[in-house]
Amino acid sequence: MIDNAGIYDVAIIGGGVGGLTLAIQCAGAGYKTILFEKEAYPYHKVCGEYISMESFSFLQQLGLNLSALNLPVINRLQLSDIHGNLYQFQLPLGGFGISRYNIDHKLAQMAAEKGVTLLQSTKVTNISFEHDCFRIETSGATYRAKTAVGAFGKRSNLDIGWKRNFITQKPDKLNNWVGVKYHIRFPFPHANIALHNFKNGYCGISNIEDGQCCLCYLTRAENLRDNENSIGKMEQNVLRKNPLLKEIFDKASFMYAQPLSISQVNFSPKTLVENHILLIGDAAGLITPLCGNGMSMAMHAGKLAFENIDMFFRKNISRQQMETSYQSQWKQQFSKRLFIGRTVQKLFGNNGITTGFLRIMSKLPWLAKKLISSTHGKPF
Repeated sequence: MIDNAGIYDVAIIGGGVGGLTLAIQCAGAGYKTILFEKEAYPYHKVCGEYISMESFSFLQQLGLNLSALNLPVINRLQLSDIHGNLYQFQLPLGGFGISRYNIDHKLAQMAAEKGVTLLQSTKVTNISFEHDCFRIETSGATYRAKTAVGAFGKRSNLDIGWKRNFITQKPDKLNNWVGVKYHIRFPFPHANIALHNFKNGYCGISNIEDGQCCLCYLTRAENLRDNENSIGKMEQNVLRKNPLLKEIFDKASFMYAQPLSISQVNFSPKTLVENHILLIGDAAGLITPLCGNGMSMAMHAGKLAFENIDMFFRKNISRQQMETSYQSQWKQQFSKRLFIGRTVQKLFGNNGITTGFLRIMSKLPWLAKKLISSTHGKPF
């Protein structure tokens, strides 16, 4: 059936931090906004759960009172090689820790209060553009919208249907990763975030709310395959080879029995517009680690998308100009940052290469500071 609510101004597919903050901006500007989320809030998702300070004021301006949440403030970075040799660095900008279970739920509540039509447990099966309008299909209904934004994450059924480039690529070092996440209780310093290397991967740990830590790692799929596709065996045989990770896995209290995991994680560059749909967050290729964090970048991209959508509705630019302007601004903000992140990533998860890289960074503090700063953005 066709939804009888009429045509929406903005349709957003995906309700992570990028999609939700975009929805709040659009509704706050008076645009009739609908957001589709395949899960139901609150829920956990695989994520490092560290947000750099570049997005702190943006979230506060939207109405999320972060100052009242008493969240851990993070300003020190620890990096270890696969042998557990530890190197310490300052984070010039820093960040804070908060779980996706918490922040996504709060933003969803804010979006609903702003008047966003928030459809939870609703999967978009197809979206097409015809007669200057989008047709969005779900299993239960069809909706129409004047503009559409894809914020649906790393890999979706829409990506497969569109046959996007990264879907058809053969597996290589950038496009065949596995992500695993736990919440744990472990005495880890509140001001620190650590990335511990292991063979063909790296594991991050940082504090979030309620005295818990987020423990999240990325590994090449071959590690899992070589361990009978068992996460437990892989952690025993690969991750624990780093003594710092062994200590965490031995001494931590794990908050849920089974980890969250995702497969076929892709770090390859992606297109920014598909079928006139603006793409933000991981849908646009912001998953690359060592770039500050994907959450701040997703929110920043959503802000860019909103500004261009707003210009379009004010008739200051055409649809084509909106798409071109968004892509240009996105590349200006993120291309260099992602390039550096992808370059550094290739130096992680190796034996001698990782150790040599970390030693150079520790002996040249000015280089370490410049490199870390170049992978973080500025407040927006």
